[in-house]
Amino acid sequence: MATMTVVVVNEPGGLENIRIEDRDIPQPGPGQILVKVGYCGCNWADTQMREGIYPHKTDYPLILGLEIAGEVIDVGPNVNHPKRGQRVTTLVEGGGYAQFCVADAGLATIVPEGLSLASAAAYPVQGLTAYHMLYTVSRISAGDWVLVHASGGGVGLFVTQLAIRAGAKVIGTVGTPGKEKKPLAYGATSVINLKDGNFVEQVLDLTEGKGVDLAVDSLGATTLDKTFGAVRMLGHIINIGEAEGKPIENIRQQCLVRSQTFTRFHLGHVIGFPALWQEGNHFILNALQAGWLNPTIVETFSLKEARNMHEAIENRTNSGKLLLQTGPSTDS
Repeated sequence: MATMTVVVVNEPGGLENIRIEDRDIPQPGPGQILVKVGYCGCNWADTQMREGIYPHKTDYPLILGLEIAGEVIDVGPNVNHPKRGQRVTTLVEGGGYAQFCVADAGLATIVPEGLSLASAAAYPVQGLTAYHMLYTVSRISAGDWVLVHASGGGVGLFVTQLAIRAGAKVIGTVGTPGKEKKPLAYGATSVINLKDGNFVEQVLDLTEGKGVDLAVDSLGATTLDKTFGAVRMLGHIINIGEAEGKPIENIRQQCLVRSQTFTRFHLGHVIGFPALWQEGNHFILNALQAGWLNPTIVETFSLKEARNMHEAIENRTNSGKLLLQTGPSTDS
């Protein structure tokens, strides 16, 4: 049987647990496709899975990688779309850090002509998370104020661009000097360094004491706790991560103070709504193709450099998207 090169974690742990191994190329089952992977996106969730602290069940050994773009080279039984030879992008339940990956045919979206596989691999996790926070979980409107924590990161940059395109005003936060440059370049009204004092007071000053309409948080812990004070009455807070630690267990009490609403959003839950899933994909792909949405790819690594990629994302010095290139580029 033909083999492929993969990045695998046999048991949870540090960077040293990332291994390069050869595995049999998988075969697609009913409803599945086999993709020759061109690029795989790297996400904070990948590092959590490697460490064994991802909030959802993870089995080992594990081939990392949640989002891919590449060419369909085989299809399983009962698959009429997509077809062999078509370029697709999709979310996968692991397996993306590999030369070949099996994926659910129903989740795959055709990559439009003229859009690179690199750009197509850079958006599924972060771009769709941003889209569904703004248009499914909440409903962004022109004139809204949006607070975006970690605005210089992958999700933050997508949220910033999408919100501004909708006519909203964005206040970002960062924790590292220099990471404010890209959100400001994309049109953020202001970007606050969380280490420079009380961000709640600064947000209230910018919004004339009212607070923002929507806050997007990926940090958790005390930052999330303080964020309720920066959101207006009847406003909404969406949490998507816990980079600083688990949230303080007082969310219900916080919501009661100003009749605010809170959502802990997980992109995987949108998969159960096929129309919403494809709506988000088509919106983002059209925006990327039109050129007004930038996937902000900052560095590309080879399979053998997977440890370096994880180290880069954990250092939080990059402002944008990291990609894994699994083979020779087929992008024009």
